[in-house]
Amino acid sequence: MRLSQNPVSTRIAALALLGLALGVSACGPSSPAPEAPAAPVAPGGLAVTSRAIADMKPVAGEVTTRDMGMATARIGGTLVRLTVREGATVRAGQVIGVVRDDRINLQTAGYDAMVRAAEAEAERARADLTRTRTLFDRGIYAQARLDQVAAAAHAAEGNLEAARAQRAASAESGAQGAILAPTAGRVLKADVPLGSVVMPGQSIATVTSGPLVVRVQLPEGQARALQVGTRVEMTPDGPGGDVMMAAVSQVYPAVDAGQVVADIDASGLDASLIGRRIGVRLPVGERQAIVIPATYVVTRFGVDYVRLVRDGTVADTPVQLAPGPLLHEVEVLSGLVAGDRIVAPAGTAR
Repeated sequence: MRLSQNPVSTRIAALALLGLALGVSACGPSSPAPEAPAAPVAPGGLAVTSRAIADMKPVAGEVTTRDMGMATARIGGTLVRLTVREGATVRAGQVIGVVRDDRINLQTAGYDAMVRAAEAEAERARADLTRTRTLFDRGIYAQARLDQVAAAAHAAEGNLEAARAQRAASAESGAQGAILAPTAGRVLKADVPLGSVVMPGQSIATVTSGPLVVRVQLPEGQARALQVGTRVEMTPDGPGGDVMMAAVSQVYPAVDAGQVVADIDASGLDASLIGRRIGVRLPVGERQAIVIPATYVVTRFGVDYVRLVRDGTVADTPVQLAPGPLLHEVEVLSGLVAGDRIVAPAGTAR
């Protein structure tokens, strides 16, 4: 016997099966969206070429002066006075300290006594000579007696002159205790405390001398291309700061431990901190490199891109960059080869 089918029940069952089928299809994996077609190539563009640029070597330069003057002790003794401190300005020949040796004062006092004794002896010899000459004129003394007294008077005068010279030398030794500034400039170092025992030739203070320079060192093989007048780049404010152009003012002819020393004109730098380090880039030769204008580069999320034309379309290509020879240029280390063609980003003036 066949069962009769209810039309309403049949319709409900069909709708349920349709809903189940739709749910299963919604839970399944979605088909990948079709890729957007590459943008058509824009007219114009820039042909990438390789050219010779200066090979710049980064080094650390030290801000200093052409020379350094040492204010030294000329005699040994005790430092009893020091009138300058770091940063003070001095003039050439200025007394900045005093070293005292009590032995020299005692020696000078002893020579003073010797001078007084020699003066008394010379005075007595002169008196004897005057009296003997008077008696010789009267015929009482012979010529031999007069010559003997005259010789004694001359010897006394010689002893007096020697005693005075010894006293002057001793007094001058005491005066050598004054420490003089060797040149006009600023005191960089004056770290010997008062009361210290110093030796002859010991440095008491260091004074700047000459114009302000940036001193750099290069290996002798790379320094052969360095000449007076060579233009260099300096970054006084550290990496990322403003670039300052300067010129090499002197290349020292001596090689020390394989290093060549050169001075760079630093007249535009702040001279308040002598000895600070700044970044310097010097040309040490030439090399082939790919250089493009910086306006052709766009940076997104820390990655640099250029718009590369290939097969009639334009696609963003990541590149690795370095500073270029000019401020508005960049060097492409990787991502492009000579012969490629690139276009500027949209809205960028070319």
